[in-house]
Amino acid sequence: MQSKGRYLWLLQNALKKIWVRVAGFALLAIVSLVIARVFSGRLPVELTQRSGAAVVEDLLTILASSMLAVTTFSLSIAVSAFASAASSATPRATALLQEDNTTQNVLATFIGSFLFSLLGLIALSAGLYDESSRAVLFAFTIAVIVWVIVALIRWTNHLMSFGRMGDTLGRVEKAATKSLAARIDNPYLGGRPFLNALPQGQQVCATEAGYVQHIDMPALQSIADNAGTKIYLCQLPGHFVYPGKPLMVVTGTQLVSEAVSEACSAVVVGAVRTFEDDPRFGLIVMAEIASRSLSPAVNDPGTAIDVVGRLLRVLSLWSERNEPEPGFPDIHVPVVSVNDLVTDAFRPIARDGAALVEVQCRLIKALLALKSQAPDVFGEAVNDMLAYILDRMNAAGVAPDDMDEVIKIDGVVQLSDS
Repeated sequence: MQSKGRYLWLLQNALKKIWVRVAGFALLAIVSLVIARVFSGRLPVELTQRSGAAVVEDLLTILASSMLAVTTFSLSIAVSAFASAASSATPRATALLQEDNTTQNVLATFIGSFLFSLLGLIALSAGLYDESSRAVLFAFTIAVIVWVIVALIRWTNHLMSFGRMGDTLGRVEKAATKSLAARIDNPYLGGRPFLNALPQGQQVCATEAGYVQHIDMPALQSIADNAGTKIYLCQLPGHFVYPGKPLMVVTGTQLVSEAVSEACSAVVVGAVRTFEDDPRFGLIVMAEIASRSLSPAVNDPGTAIDVVGRLLRVLSLWSERNEPEPGFPDIHVPVVSVNDLVTDAFRPIARDGAALVEVQCRLIKALLALKSQAPDVFGEAVNDMLAYILDRMNAAGVAPDDMDEVIKIDGVVQLSDS
């Protein structure tokens, strides 16, 4: 899988915004009114007399008044769900709820229906429709009403789980799974890996502070081809940069100022981390949810145990190392550390749940399961994390009986004796 260009990435992000769907549904409403005007005088008189076109104005009036109230009410429900997810789970998860397809489609349907009815009433009051056009408008109105009814049914069913803890966790797990699977298929973003120290060369530095959200690999390869250079990336999506921090090192021919600006623009920097290109971020958000559930104010170890199982499912995708052919051979990309993934996912839970033996037992079993599935990938990282867990439990003053229960887990005895 090749890395997307910057403009395609920006377009895909824009399409996730609710205003795009609202604008699309509003455009459909306008088109339908125009079509009704086009059919003026083209339908048989008998059909227009039997179509019920006389009541179209009353239907549009009812639709306009009801859709305004329903839209306002639905927006308040959505905002409440966002606030609930931020307070019960983590504020980082609200971005996933705001991109929910069902919510966006329903709200766009309600706003589009309101606009359709409002413009229809204006056109009728202006005398733009004859009997034939009214018949077409009546047919469109019936279709819009059916569309609204379907949307209401979907919205009612969706609200049963929208914004709840299980729903939020499921969305974060899905985003983390998708991001990690994409990185496993394309571990070096289409470039070549480098594990050693950065070479000496021309540094291209960031011009603003923020998180790296996306790297335009095709643009960087084009710059390397034109200049006959090799580019070594210093940062990956999710890394925090600031003015003067190197984004990449260019070896060979020095880049001219225009090429330096293009290379800098190829690294998209934003105010927040995003899930799509940053596999570590999804794991961090899930760990945040577990940490909050382990706080004395919440005291919900069951949620932490649930998160451990979800983290195991996500990380289990990485069963072997993948070495695909590079699509951008002149771009050298740092490797995502498995140790960083394991640390991001499990260290907050090990720290905040150090005194809870039920959480630690589940955590240790999950780590051992990862190690048994892919010892070459997770072996060293799991051993380090197990040692950290035992140290945290000792520091927390866990009772000897509870420590014995942990030590008895297969695979921990050798580590505790070493």
